Amino acid sequence: MLYKVTPPCPSYPSSIDILDTTLRDGAQSPGISFSVADKIAIACALDELGVRWIEAGNPGSNPKDREFFRIAPTLRLDYAQICAFGATRKKDCTVQTDSQLQMLLKAETETVVIFGKAWNMQVQEVLNVDPAENLAMIAETIAFLTEHGRSVIFDAEHFFDGFLSDPDYACATVQTAYKAGAHCIVLCDTNGAAFPDKVFSAVSLVQPSVPAVLGIHTHDDSGMAAANAFMAVKAGCCHVQGTLLGLGERCGNMALTTLLPTLELKLGLHSLPPGKLANLTAIARRVAEISNVILPATMPYVGTDAFSHKAGMHADAILKAHHSFEHIEPAQVGNDRHFLISEVSGRSVIAERIRKINPEITKEHPLTKALAGKLKSLEADGWQFEGADASFDLLIRRELGWDCSFFTILAYRVANEHPAGNAILCSHAWVKIMVGSTYEIAAAEGNGPVHALDSALRRALTRFYPQLERVRLSDFKVRVINGKEATAATVRVLIESTDGTRVWTTVGVSEDLVDASRAALVDSIEYLLISAGEHAIADLF
Repeated sequence: MLYKVTPPCPSYPSSIDILDTTLRDGAQSPGISFSVADKIAIACALDELGVRWIEAGNPGSNPKDREFFRIAPTLRLDYAQICAFGATRKKDCTVQTDSQLQMLLKAETETVVIFGKAWNMQVQEVLNVDPAENLAMIAETIAFLTEHGRSVIFDAEHFFDGFLSDPDYACATVQTAYKAGAHCIVLCDTNGAAFPDKVFSAVSLVQPSVPAVLGIHTHDDSGMAAANAFMAVKAGCCHVQGTLLGLGERCGNMALTTLLPTLELKLGLHSLPPGKLANLTAIARRVAEISNVILPATMPYVGTDAFSHKAGMHADAILKAHHSFEHIEPAQVGNDRHFLISEVSGRSVIAERIRKINPEITKEHPLTKALAGKLKSLEADGWQFEGADASFDLLIRRELGWDCSFFTILAYRVANEHPAGNAILCSHAWVKIMVGSTYEIAAAEGNGPVHALDSALRRALTRFYPQLERVRLSDFKVRVINGKEATAATVRVLIESTDGTRVWTTVGVSEDLVDASRAALVDSIEYLLISAGEHAIADLF
């Protein structure tokens, strides 16, 4: 352990309490709109990860949040406690007549998170109240909630901006909250403008004067949200707020996927129940799927590229000593090591990929040499497997003589309609397939030829392979390879697919865009089916 958090804070089940605000602060991210079902699914995923608190929304702000809090008591959560969120009382009413506070009580959560202004500029120019009145609003709100049996976490909004402007007043807000009965005081870098050294200094000064549990809430507007949270923990904070994937308004909140493994693996500070960190990547991908966002490939710890290595000295070094170019073992966070395959890959990298399928294949095996030669030939023709691991794995299996074909496309047809009767579904696809000796024909509409073909193909195959219902295309990329050929140019299509837990990418190349897409789609489906079969066999032993 590099740093010791002092003083030790009572918390269950770990030494650093985690509050996830995906369902509240994360819902304010552009393009995010959670349904009640989405919120329930995310809450269950966060509980499965083992976070301590889930800030689920403001029951006084909209009917959707009120409906969630109505359902919340029926959720069977093993670790997390659901919290309602709201503001201090309004300036022109009492706590007894403030409708928002009444809604917080009706939410019936044991813990309530209340935010209040800690920056004198915000108090005078936004709230338009006297600084003393702001302190009264904080004190009366917290006292009212505690008198009604609620435990209160107080978010000191804009604390670090306020600390720079008027440190005495900023500190007065948190001391007022503590004296009124807040069990946890959270210092918020609401604008994401603070620097790590300033955060450390401010927390170090506040910590001795506020005996309550001290927390940190950071935003990423300056790209330092995780660093600021880390420095706050180093200075004594033992409660950390963030969103699992870094979702949040503007540039987002601090991503818990970055901080959680850093705390546990680098500092020895456990913030999740034992063994839960290994679920981080899978749960992050599940929450991304529910949120309808693409998890950035380069996201620390959980991104698909977080432990990816291309050809040359790096890959060779990794094969000899993993820690030479990896700061942790990928399995510690539930991720995998990837060796990116290209025409410059050495045989040792190719052999390593083959060994995952057939452990008996060595670097000097004839198959390795043959596959290296085929790889160079295919890439000369426009194929690229660096970002298409699933297609390369299928190529290995085919070179090993395995039958990877679960179906045959006998014929297909794609047509576009312009102007379309439906402005969205402007493409139509028809496909005839054969599985074993059984034929199936299906048709579908789509918002483009590839979408229509994908829908028709999966509609035909779902009868035979029901697991395809869980799969969707999450990304689609087209690259023109030989642009000088103009409209006769060869194109390369990369398709990323997901079943909500795993993500895999396949490639197709053709002079026909739709046919290149067809090749990538077929690989995507066959990879899912063959890997599902291998997992089922593994489960038997």
